[in-house]
Amino acid sequence: MSIFKYKPELTGEKIKLHPVQVEDVEFLQQLLLDREVNILTGSIHSSDEEIKSLEMDRLKELYGNWALSNERTVFMIIRKSDGVIIGESVLNDYDAKNNSCNFRIWIAGATGKGFGTEAVRLTMAYAFEDIKLHRVELEVYDFNPRARHVYEKAGFKHEGTKREALKFDEEWVDAHTMSMLDWERHI
Repeated sequence: MSIFKYKPELTGEKIKLHPVQVEDVEFLQQLLLDREVNILTGSIHSSDEEIKSLEMDRLKELYGNWALSNERTVFMIIRKSDGVIIGESVLNDYDAKNNSCNFRIWIAGATGKGFGTEAVRLTMAYAFEDIKLHRVELEVYDFNPRARHVYEKAGFKHEGTKREALKFDEEWVDAHTMSMLDWERHI
């Protein structure tokens, strides 16, 4: 049995995290075209590269598979004040032998309001309290100090730097590896 089989809804003060459903794709499609999100997550490799329209059928297939997958939990980040989806928070790449997994998150058009901090904290509470992970890790690119600050505020620790891990606009960008252990989590 996979640790990601049970996918609860999590509620915070400003947001709720809802397990992804195929119906969410219509709202996600426009968010996924956000240039800043694509750059900061390393999804595009040049500021000159035009972000191409993502096909609805492909997105529905992808997110439909993720909704049912025992290999990951994909949460939609939903602003409680108006019920609008503003991003996603994901736990994936589970390593059963070491009881650890990867974490990633993105938010489009709603930064600087504490939504990311709350989403990280809710996701980590789920990871450590509900599914009893020992370790969660992530990577953040050097040109995304805002995200690194959010991760540090939530309790992630810098472990090391993957030097020149991403080529962007003909320049090399470092990727920082960060992790949180179950006994380090801030509430």
